[in-house]
Amino acid sequence: MAYSVLLFDMDGTLNDSRPGIVACVRSAISHWNLTLPEESLLGFIGPSLAWSFPHYCGFDRKQTEEAMAYFRQRYESVGMFENSLYPGIRESLGALGAAGFTLAIATSKPLPQARTIADHFDLTRYFSVIGGAPMDESGCKADVIRGILTDLGNPDPATVLMIGDREHDMDGAHTVGIDAAGALWGYGSREELVAHGAEHLFRSPAEMTDFLLRRN
Repeated sequence: MAYSVLLFDMDGTLNDSRPGIVACVRSAISHWNLTLPEESLLGFIGPSLAWSFPHYCGFDRKQTEEAMAYFRQRYESVGMFENSLYPGIRESLGALGAAGFTLAIATSKPLPQARTIADHFDLTRYFSVIGGAPMDESGCKADVIRGILTDLGNPDPATVLMIGDREHDMDGAHTVGIDAAGALWGYGSREELVAHGAEHLFRSPAEMTDFLLRRN
């Protein structure tokens, strides 16, 4: 069965948010005089902060809440705008929408931030639904996807494809019974995406678009 509903991750898939996220993580952890290697800093791109601070910094719940607050102090005023769309993304969204696909954003970042970023980059017009996490970033990617599918009227899972660059996108999609595609232009490696069961791998937005239009 052909796909007709496409869910896009945001950070590392639609937009390259490395400058803003890395700067905000560094600002947050400086309150503990803590530094992280570049590989760990890049690991913050995509997953929720509620998962990333314990995973990469060993923070307990209280420290994680404090770190998230420090992160947002900078992110909501400056950091969320320190990013750019990946080359070809706007063209891909336009072509897929014109071909009749239903498009949605499925991100682990808080929903108000996702909407602000989508508006800032003039992306909102391409999407039927923008789905994100609550402000405390509780829950998981599967919860975000479930909410979007409900908003879309619960389409046949066989017609839905999640497109993202990290393992959390693959795992979230499979948890709710839909296929997942790895965006190799983002921050997850081919090995990570394959290990988490990506049904498809795309090297560029153009390759993704060509595949979907041919399949349809």
